[in-house]
Amino acid sequence: MTNPLLSQWNTPFEIAPFDKISDDDFMPAFEAALAKDRANVDAIAKNPEPASFANTIEALELSSEALHKVLSVFYTLAGSDSNPEREALQRAFAPKLAAYSSEVFMNAVLFERIETLWKSRDSLCLNSEQDRVLMLTRRSFVRAGANLQGCDRERLKEVTNRLAVLGTEFTQNLLADERDWFMELGADDLEGLPQFVLDTAKSAAEEKGVSGHVVTLSRSLIVPFLQFSSRRDLREKAYRAWAARGANNGATDNRAIAAETLALRQERAELLGYKSFADFKLETEMAKTPAAVRDLLMQVWSPAKAQADKDAGVLTHMMQDDGVNGVLEPWDWRYYSEMRRKAEHDLDEAELKPYLQLDKMIEAAFDCSTRLFGLKFKPLDVALYHSDARAWDVTRSGKHIAVFIGDYFARGSKRSGAWCSAMRSQKKLGGEKQPIVINVCNFAKPSAGRPALLSYDDARTLFHEFGHALHQMLSDVTYESISGTSVARDFVELPSQLYEHWLEVPEVLAKYAVHAETGEPMPKALLDSLLEAQTYDMGFSTVEYVASALVDLAFHEGAAPSDPIAKQSEILEEIGMPHAIEMRHRTPQFAHVFSGDGYSSAYYSYMWSEVMDADAFEAFEEADGAFDPEMAEKLEKHILSAGGSEEPDTLYTAFRGRMPGVEALLKGRGLIQA
Repeated sequence: MTNPLLSQWNTPFEIAPFDKISDDDFMPAFEAALAKDRANVDAIAKNPEPASFANTIEALELSSEALHKVLSVFYTLAGSDSNPEREALQRAFAPKLAAYSSEVFMNAVLFERIETLWKSRDSLCLNSEQDRVLMLTRRSFVRAGANLQGCDRERLKEVTNRLAVLGTEFTQNLLADERDWFMELGADDLEGLPQFVLDTAKSAAEEKGVSGHVVTLSRSLIVPFLQFSSRRDLREKAYRAWAARGANNGATDNRAIAAETLALRQERAELLGYKSFADFKLETEMAKTPAAVRDLLMQVWSPAKAQADKDAGVLTHMMQDDGVNGVLEPWDWRYYSEMRRKAEHDLDEAELKPYLQLDKMIEAAFDCSTRLFGLKFKPLDVALYHSDARAWDVTRSGKHIAVFIGDYFARGSKRSGAWCSAMRSQKKLGGEKQPIVINVCNFAKPSAGRPALLSYDDARTLFHEFGHALHQMLSDVTYESISGTSVARDFVELPSQLYEHWLEVPEVLAKYAVHAETGEPMPKALLDSLLEAQTYDMGFSTVEYVASALVDLAFHEGAAPSDPIAKQSEILEEIGMPHAIEMRHRTPQFAHVFSGDGYSSAYYSYMWSEVMDADAFEAFEEADGAFDPEMAEKLEKHILSAGGSEEPDTLYTAFRGRMPGVEALLKGRGLIQA
């Protein structure tokens, strides 16, 4: 029988035929696609014709279509619905893909063709997009070792291969720890838990095959448990398990993996002629240097820590008034902070949550994009990889723009966090292709017959990931390598973080924040309290984030630490980390940094982008409000549709007229007075 991964997909919009694909199809399809792509690259390198942009750069752009087709399906499944077979395939694919990447980037004959084009680029009559693609292609080859010779070249191949293996192991270990741990709750253990937490804990118990209620390490369950459970002993037990992910000794312990990863990254940087991995990584980002990153983070750290210390004093007094002696601990913060929020802002998440239905928040995200960019969404009846996933046909003025897939509920087979990926990116070269974009989240799944309710943070996450999706769906470039989110890491979060602001627009909440049972809109007093509390506990959230970013940066600034955990403790002591707050991502569970190179030395990117998103939304407010059509048009033209066609600062300046300072961020976080 024909392997469905290698055949033409006669499905609506050529969506992968998930119902016809089995795990047994992946390895033969991978091997066949890899062989085809290798032959394509070999033909480009050995082309007897003189190098041209078309027969070299454009040919490279089209060379990996077969492999991308197979892997886009596989990694969607591996991240969203893993199983032992898929985990084994990940481990098998990682070194093969790393070896193939090195083979391509260190192909001396191929690189010679690219160098010939680079040196004669002024005479090639390239347009601006082609000139950009040529520069980025050459830069990728150089940074992957194309200029290395002899032993250095071979050693870099070994390092690259080993890093790919370690990243896969780190991810799978973390997933195993998150999947395997749960805490059963007896009747006496439910004190203080509101109905929505009970519903989620019951649904989690059903998934684990036990009766009653359980707490798992899914953020959508453990965070509200820490907020509401009056059982301090159970909060401590759950928190310690959450904090210990990746550091439980045994087969899934990630500490040795982190140490080896850092050492290999430093070696990789030195082989390529850089002082440190941070210098290597940041060269292509907006920040450019470790010093620029540290300057931004420390500008934010000082006011954030001052606010967190002040808040810790208030929460400690509350805890002591509650009859608990001793110091405020990390498993206490969320519980007393929730009590304080209710007292000071008359805001109770148990009261708020029924107004934040998942389906209504999806509608809200869609509607904002309709008002801003004219997009329309029609449900698609197609086979997807899991019953929780759903798809929409995205159109504008009757023309198909994209397919959008949403997979929103947590499950044991899904890695933690939330992300956006493109199963197919937009491009025009070789025939116009419209993107197939997927948002994956980990919201708590309700028990049967109950509505899916979100926290406000969940709703922000939904808008955040949809902002990434818009960056993919509205892309309008010729070359896939600069399509959609193929931009600098510290620019890629701008569209996503900017889109979060539309959730805060009062008219959006007034329309879509309606009660799950009564259908009544959120009372104005509750809406006002919600919006007034947007900067509540910002000291805590800023400190836990910036601490993680500073640790990430320090890990990669010089000689790799032999004991990353000791180095982590040293850094946190130097900056004065508050006792009751821990890093958002401790080292053994820091998937952003250790599951791959994506955010390594670049976890600061969210804050760098936030400087821009705070300033960018001010542009709408300075105009005619959140839905100002002229600003929406400029946002699409200069940022959302442009992909990586120009340098990020050029794109942002075209949109805003200037680059921003940090003041808008601090003001938006309530860390300085407006």
